[in-house]
Amino acid sequence: MAADAEVPEPPFLGARVLQKVAVEALLPYLNERLLYQFHWGFRKAGRDLAGFRAWAEIEVKPILTRLLDTCAQEGILQPQACYGYWQAAAQGDDLVLFDEGGEAARFALPRQPRPGGLCLADFVRDVSSNQRDVVGLQLVTLGQQVADTARQWFADDRYQDYLYLHGLGVELTEALAEYVHKRIRGELGFGHEDARESDALLRQGYRGARYSFGYPACPNLTDQRQVLKLLGAEHIGVVMAEADQLHPEQSTSALVIHHPQAKYFSL
Repeated sequence: MAADAEVPEPPFLGARVLQKVAVEALLPYLNERLLYQFHWGFRKAGRDLAGFRAWAEIEVKPILTRLLDTCAQEGILQPQACYGYWQAAAQGDDLVLFDEGGEAARFALPRQPRPGGLCLADFVRDVSSNQRDVVGLQLVTLGQQVADTARQWFADDRYQDYLYLHGLGVELTEALAEYVHKRIRGELGFGHEDARESDALLRQGYRGARYSFGYPACPNLTDQRQVLKLLGAEHIGVVMAEADQLHPEQSTSALVIHHPQAKYFSL
């Protein structure tokens, strides 16, 4: 499978830091429907999807606009990211990353327990190949201030404001991850294959996939320690607690696979 895909040429090897990302740049990747319905609790109430969107544009979008204005005035959102590229190979069900010193990281990945079951390593060239593959890593965060502010609003009995801010933080973190992933696709030379409609883009309308830790394809949260080390997570203030949780809270990391057949799967 992986041998059939041309290996793109990365613009650099190793890590780079995006110290400041404009919140406005993330809004095209914000899943407003998920924010409004799942996090903020606004229901369709018998409306079809088109009707709900039209209603939300009038009744709910102003809440988002006011909240974003407050966040800008008070410096609540501080989006930052690290990302980069490493030479890579599959060795059995392991994904191995290499740097100039040799093996830089190794991820033992699960395989679906059935004949022909998938493993994330299937989408990367085998270690026996005469060409190394390339894998991207990314780490994004909205910073500590958003969590601190949300906790303060809750302590001040501003429960609705807390709900709005917490939900926005979750979805903007995902939007930031999408933003960085799009940058990676562009730098690897196939960003033009992205779907043009935002809804299709949010439904994985692009080549390759971004695999976050804790999900079936790469379930081991401890593996993030390797990612943080390679990316220099300290440059954007992200650390891992003993329980393998990222801090600040609104942070997420991922492996980025370029193979056209890479997809999400369950075990």
